[in-house]
Amino acid sequence: MQARRAARELAFILFSQFDKTINDYSKENLDEVIVKSVRILLSNVSDELKTSLGALLDMKNRLEDYEAEHKINLNRPMNAANIPVPLNMTSADMSQRVNEMIDVAEKALLGLEIAEFTVLDSEQEVKRYAIDIVKAYKNNSKEIDSQIEKYARGWDFDRLVKMDKDILRIALCELLYTKENPVKVVVDEAVELSKKYSTEDSASFVNGILAKVIVENGLK
Repeated sequence: MQARRAARELAFILFSQFDKTINDYSKENLDEVIVKSVRILLSNVSDELKTSLGALLDMKNRLEDYEAEHKINLNRPMNAANIPVPLNMTSADMSQRVNEMIDVAEKALLGLEIAEFTVLDSEQEVKRYAIDIVKAYKNNSKEIDSQIEKYARGWDFDRLVKMDKDILRIALCELLYTKENPVKVVVDEAVELSKKYSTEDSASFVNGILAKVIVENGLK
């Protein structure tokens, strides 16, 4: 996993933890929030893995029942081992369960990678870049939020989904202030964050806002 992608994920979690005006936060506050964010991340990973394990055990039981109740095995002696039977792997229910577990596993792996990146001394780039994003927003919060409000025509800023606002805030910090990454990378990563953490319509909403910001500010 790339350090910058981990940093954006960490920044997103940081934004979700702010419980008062961001300007009230000191460096020590930010360090505390980072520790809290990583703990929340690891707790979520644990919960997701438990969910995945439960689904796997349920699937295992269903497969064993399917085999035992198959006509090939119904008339076999009581203590005889079951004969393996063909399994219809195109089952929509089976495919859906597998996809759900893959999604859980990917999120859990991502969470562990972010936590690892954050705490290892050799990977301080993640923490540094995440804090740079937070500082950029802290120093320019009014300007950044006004940009979002300006281009979210037809939407009440206060009623926008907070996750969408936070994703846009991170992207605008990168596009307008830190300016360490190509525009396309910043936009693509913001869209991916919205797909992962927000609603079904968020990806196109976030992409549309960022497109207007890019044009208005002559970014390339």
